Amino acid sequence: MSSARPWLAFLESNTTGTGREFCVAARARGLRPVLLTHDPDRYPYVADLGIDTVVLDTGDETAVLDACSALADGAGPVGVASSSEYFVVTAARVAAKLGLPAADADAVARCRAKDTQRAVLAAAGVPVPAFAPVSTPKEAVGAAGTIGHPVVLKPVSGSGSVGVRLCRTPAETGEWARTLLQRTTDERGNPVPGRILVEKAVDGPEFSVETFDDTVVAVVAKHTGATPYFVETGHDVPAPVPPGTAAALGGTALRALAALGLGWGAAHTELRWSPAGPVVIEVNPRLAGGMIPVAVRSATGTDLVDAVIARAAGQDPPPPGRGAGHAAVRFVMAAGEGRVVRVEGTAAASVAPGVVVAQATTAVGRQVRITQSFQDRLGCVVATGADTGEAGRRAESAARLVRIELEQPAAPAVPEQGVRGR
Repeated sequence: MSSARPWLAFLESNTTGTGREFCVAARARGLRPVLLTHDPDRYPYVADLGIDTVVLDTGDETAVLDACSALADGAGPVGVASSSEYFVVTAARVAAKLGLPAADADAVARCRAKDTQRAVLAAAGVPVPAFAPVSTPKEAVGAAGTIGHPVVLKPVSGSGSVGVRLCRTPAETGEWARTLLQRTTDERGNPVPGRILVEKAVDGPEFSVETFDDTVVAVVAKHTGATPYFVETGHDVPAPVPPGTAAALGGTALRALAALGLGWGAAHTELRWSPAGPVVIEVNPRLAGGMIPVAVRSATGTDLVDAVIARAAGQDPPPPGRGAGHAAVRFVMAAGEGRVVRVEGTAAASVAPGVVVAQATTAVGRQVRITQSFQDRLGCVVATGADTGEAGRRAESAARLVRIELEQPAAPAVPEQGVRGR
């Protein structure tokens, strides 16, 4: 694979957010995006944009390093990056081994293990929920009894609300702990640790703080689906909160990054505003997914996607542009299970008032399952408005135009009563 343009390798990608945006931004900088992936079919945008791909075992760091080394022809390599939570550590390690710009891989790895992250933050005095890592359902029930129900159970490594559930009783805690601990691989097929996290449920609205290096770029309000799950259904930029609240959320996020040894490039910190103030739910050592960066760019003029590309390629980040002031993201959620047979309405949604982006993140022929995670999002819309309310209404209205038609699985035949099978 040769080209006059220098390549920038993307190690996998998030599937329902900014993977497409990364490739577009790389090309705009004169770079050649190359997707390293185990399964190109996970990414509908690859065919749409004609992205070069290399198929390999992306869970094998040596294989990734070899693939990147093999790409070092023509103009040579400029960077390795990932927009996927599951591959940011490998991307940082491979980039460092190739002498390319990279985050501190050890700090990223420390952050990726949620139990380790919690311990580091607690030791530094950063507010976090009471927590306990456990390895058996019995330990989970015991920890929940000590912490006090309700609790939240989650994998110690994961993303996109996969496996995260509110448990209100010992029976629910034991049952969900058993379910999580029976899993040997994540949704990407990577092996998972044999432990989970039990933490105190925190009451209060949820936010994220988007940072670049040691600077707060935006405080974002988060919309989630019904409990006991925490599937993100939308975002508002900036969060409609008083300046003092936004400052407290941003300051707490920066304290968390400093405690973890992060602060190179983008980070996405999730918090809740409890009766006692901000509480860190988790720090993600990567750019936010879920189209948050597109909403941030639309509202504030700061292009976080381009900034990440520039940092990975050793180039200067872009200066802030002009934003509309307010933006919102709304997702098209799966209403059922089945095979996708028709995707319609994205063109109409794209030209609706205030809409910046409208896209489907699934494709005809793909199977849809309800997983109570980010995988239930089949499309998304980003819209701007004069205020948060208008941006949200525009995004919701346009999202309703995107129609994902499913072919439902056939129900098993039930013999009529009193009639024997022949």
